[in-house]
Amino acid sequence: MTVVTHYHNFRAKLSRVAKDIADVLVPPTCLSCDQFVAKPGGCCPQCWSQLRFVTEPLCPVLGTPFSVDMGGGILSAEAIVDPPPFDRLRTVVIYDDLPQRLVASLKYGDRTDIVPWIANWMNKAGQELIRDADVVVPIPLHRARLRSRRFNQSAELSRCIAKLNNKTYLPDLLLRKRNTRQQVGLTEGARERNVSGAFHVPEEKKAVLQGKRVLLVDDV
Repeated sequence: MTVVTHYHNFRAKLSRVAKDIADVLVPPTCLSCDQFVAKPGGCCPQCWSQLRFVTEPLCPVLGTPFSVDMGGGILSAEAIVDPPPFDRLRTVVIYDDLPQRLVASLKYGDRTDIVPWIANWMNKAGQELIRDADVVVPIPLHRARLRSRRFNQSAELSRCIAKLNNKTYLPDLLLRKRNTRQQVGLTEGARERNVSGAFHVPEEKKAVLQGKRVLLVDDV
């Protein structure tokens, strides 16, 4: 027992030394720029200050932030006037300049290295939803777009979130049957029309959904 314990302690120390050496040879940089940071997965102070995380108080349905605390259970006007087809939604940050650049680098710049860190942010923001979910499902890409991008960023984020929470990950439960145009630049109404009828659950997968609460993950 003593020998095994000493062996594991030695391996742990060796691992820490190897990491320290790696950090010296390849110092961690900011997720957004080339500025050196103290540890991997972080942002430099300048970039961090540009991230506006969505926190309470917020609409319990749409997850949109309130400027003042409206009290528990108070819905936003949008959720009341136009109830969504889902129970709850949560967002990590306000989608402005820096988050847009991070998502673009993930989608089009093959920055798969930032997936675990963005997934961690999503995990914290969506814990309430994740805790209640039975399965984790990504928004799918059409096969033509998947060929051009080589990977589905929503699927990679979903995989990380499912692993962090020991949830069942079902990447093929939802399929995109129509190759829609990009949502960038479209109005809210045009966005809805663009994706209307674009997704479907394969007949053989419908039984999996019976009685299940689904966590649907997208990058934006």
